[in-house]
Amino acid sequence: MSNFDWDDFRVFLAAARTQSGLEASHLLKMSQSTVSRRLGKLEKDVGAKLFDRSAQGLRLTTAGHHLLEHAEKLESTLSVIESQVSQGDRMELSGEIRIGATEAFGTFFLMPHLANFCQRHQAVNMDVLPLPRSLNISKREVDTSVALDRPRTNSFVTRKLGEYRLLPYASREYLERHPPIRRVEDFQDHRWIDFVDDLLFSPQQFHLHKWSSSLPRCLRSTSVVAQAQAVKAGLGIAVIPCFLGSVTDNLVPILPDKVDITRSLWLVAPPERRELARIRALWDYVRDIAELNADYLDGKTTEMTWLK
Repeated sequence: MSNFDWDDFRVFLAAARTQSGLEASHLLKMSQSTVSRRLGKLEKDVGAKLFDRSAQGLRLTTAGHHLLEHAEKLESTLSVIESQVSQGDRMELSGEIRIGATEAFGTFFLMPHLANFCQRHQAVNMDVLPLPRSLNISKREVDTSVALDRPRTNSFVTRKLGEYRLLPYASREYLERHPPIRRVEDFQDHRWIDFVDDLLFSPQQFHLHKWSSSLPRCLRSTSVVAQAQAVKAGLGIAVIPCFLGSVTDNLVPILPDKVDITRSLWLVAPPERRELARIRALWDYVRDIAELNADYLDGKTTEMTWLK
């Protein structure tokens, strides 16, 4: 490679991650023609075609996949150097962060607090991915993630974030129309909403039939948020996180003194990303808000506490 230009690699990384010249141009705040020109220059410099181009977008070739691996390592190395030279917290945090989380936790707990983080660090650009599936940190889908499963490998930095509680919830109207529930055995006489059995993304994901296999299910969904909406509409009962049930209008927890279901949350990141000043700051922030809201996540209070 005769002419090394890091800006060309930035364009390459953006194009590879978005799979679109147009999306890459928006991400990098440059014209689409500039993106196209820089990609062409990089292909000339490396002497290989990096993308297959079609109406559907950009698709990495075999050479492109090889270059992506090296470009991401270079990106991480340069970011660490930048963080160390700037001496971290004494300089304004800046750069890109992509954080993943489970759907409900990311949407109803994490996102309100991340808005506060972004206000504090306005030079940081953040992507938040609250999805009903596991995210692949090894393939750089995210820089860091809040996960239900603790990674089995030691190649990631992992910290326990805390625990959250789940309870059966129903709408007030549903409870008025159906037989009273005074004990766990009464659940058998009611309609239940659950996940789709063969599309569970984690062994730690709550599954109604693992809890009580005889309960009749009237609706299944891959989305716990959709389940909560079905409960709100009066269709039946679902076991959902307290932090979701408490903010969904008209939902009532059932037998909170007799049902105790908890799950753990793990904060995970590759070690080279974890060392970046902006990622370290986000980690500390997420751990602080989780600790501050331990009672909220445990269902002991319905009021969220904000970090000052």
